[in-house]
Order: sequence, then structure tokens, then C-alpha cells
Amino acid sequence: MREFRLSFIVTAICVAAAGWWGYNSPLGLWPALWLVCVLAILEVSLSFDNAVVNAGVLKDMSEFWRQLFLTVGILIAVFGMRLVFPIVIVSVSTGLGAVPVMKMALEKPEEYSALLTSAYPVIAAFGSMFLLLVFLKFLFDNEKDVHWLRWIEARLARAAKFDEISVLIALCVIFSTRWWLPEELHMPVLGAGIAGIVLYLAVDAIGAMFENESTGDAVVQGVQRAGFASFLYLEVLDASFSFDGVIGAFAITRDVVIIMLGLAIGAMFVRSMTVYLVHRGTLDQYIFLEHGAHYAIGVLAVIMLVGTVAHVPEVFTGLIGVAFIVASVWSSVRHRKAHPEESGAASV
Repeated sequence: MREFRLSFIVTAICVAAAGWWGYNSPLGLWPALWLVCVLAILEVSLSFDNAVVNAGVLKDMSEFWRQLFLTVGILIAVFGMRLVFPIVIVSVSTGLGAVPVMKMALEKPEEYSALLTSAYPVIAAFGSMFLLLVFLKFLFDNEKDVHWLRWIEARLARAAKFDEISVLIALCVIFSTRWWLPEELHMPVLGAGIAGIVLYLAVDAIGAMFENESTGDAVVQGVQRAGFASFLYLEVLDASFSFDGVIGAFAITRDVVIIMLGLAIGAMFVRSMTVYLVHRGTLDQYIFLEHGAHYAIGVLAVIMLVGTVAHVPEVFTGLIGVAFIVASVWSSVRHRKAHPEESGAASV
């Protein structure tokens, strides 16, 4: 499969680099190879729903923006979000420069991990609000005529006549955190959550600027259709997913080099799966797949908020996302057998 060719090349390079690093460090060769494989699988399991949503956005982007996402976007995802972003977070939260933090990550990984984990509540609030709005905007869509869980989705779609309902729910959720978070986290978490909501609305507003009013039909369906807005939307979405993966990786190993290599492999395969889904028209063949991915994103948003006060096992986070994807694929297959005349058309 040509969509995965680059991922296999990157995997070979990263595995070789992990072997070299492990051989020349106290970690050892075989533990390093094992850990990098485990981390790659962790990243894929946590981000598969991200790939499905990415594909839904990417299929409607122009060729220029699609290629930009698959080139520049990969560099941002692999090196920016998995390596640079955590260093920046620790640097900002501690007031240290980037170079001292990088030295800390390599020489004192336990201390670096503790500082990164301490910043999790604020980052989780930001990411969870963005992901929650992604889920709610999908759920409260009165133009959506394909319903997976019809008994609830059809009713919620009717509630979408109130355009701001998604934002209202997100604000209620973030304000409710003051009832169960430690007092010292009230304002940081509230500020970060509101920032996540504002960023989503800003990206959505950029997408709305590209609407074609003359045709009466939108050239862009909100953020999903605008080139720059879609690119920005996908990068922020990836950032929301990636930080959770980075924190989870430190539960497996404290070696930042192995973490970066393992997550890089996983991120490349997520990108390849995105391209595969677009090229093969999988979203059209499995009409509920996008629904399953959005439900998984909604659950992840809740898990990130819960993670501000209690540890949620990464295995659970990964498996519940996979469970929604598998269930949506199974439902899609059943629907296709029951309605062969639709030939994968997105209507129920």
C-alpha cells in the first residue's frame, strides 16, 4: 500500500535510531526496541479516531492544502507536538530557557516528567474543551441526515436550532470544574478551558469567511471546508491528541529519546491511515465510521478532564476509542447489507 510506504521508511529509521540509543545507554538494546514498538502502538490506538476525523476534513480540502498538511503538517505533528511542544510547556511553566529544559529532559528525565505532568491539568483543560466542541458540533448538527444512534442523535439535532448550544454546554462544563478541582487550579484550568473554546470559535469564524453566499450553499461547511482554517483546525486537533499521548508515554518510560522515536512512528502511521481513508473513500463505504470517531473524541475530552484529578490508564483510553471505531464499522456493514441499493451512500 503506497500510502504507508513513508511510514515504513520512518519506522525503520526510528527503530534503528532506538537500537543505537539503547545500545549506547544504560537502557540496553532490546528494551529500547521493545519500548519504541509499545509507544508506537500506544500512539496509534490513542489517535486512530483522530485519523478518521482528519480524513473527513481532508477529503474536502483543495489539493494544495491537502499536500501542505501531509508535508508541513507531518513535521509539525512529529517534531513540533511530540518533542518541541512539551519542552515549551515545561519552559513556560518553570521560567527556564529551552536549552536548560532540553538538558533536563536528557539528563534528569524524572524531574522533567514531573514538571510536565504538573502542567497537565491546564493543558488538558485547553485540549478537552477544543475536543468537546468538535464532538458537540458534530452531534448538534441539524443538517446531518445520517444518524448512527438515531434514538438520541435525531433529538439532539433538533436542539441545534439554538446555534450556541455547543458553546453553552462547553462553558458549563469548564465552569463546573471549580466544584471538584483543588482551589489552586481553579483559575488556571478555567482560563485554559476558555482559551480552548475561544480558539475553536476563532478557527470556525475563519472558515465562515469562506462561505459562498451567492450560491446559497457553503463552499466551506464551517471550518471543515476552508483551506487555511481546515489546516489550522487539524493542527490544533492533533495538538489536543498529542499531549495526552506524551503524558501517557512517560508512564511507560522516562527516556525522552525513546518517547520521541516511538511517538514519531505512531504519528506517521496515523497520517498514513488518514491518507488511506481519503484515497479509498472509506468514509463513504462505512457511513457510521465518522460517528464512531466523534463519539471517541467526546469520551477522550471527558477522560482528559477526569485526568486533571485522577489517573486514567492509557490502555483504557486507547481501547475505548478503538471500541467506538469497531462498533461503528460493524454498524456500517450491517447497514450496507440491509440497504444494498444505497451502495454506500450517506443516507439513512
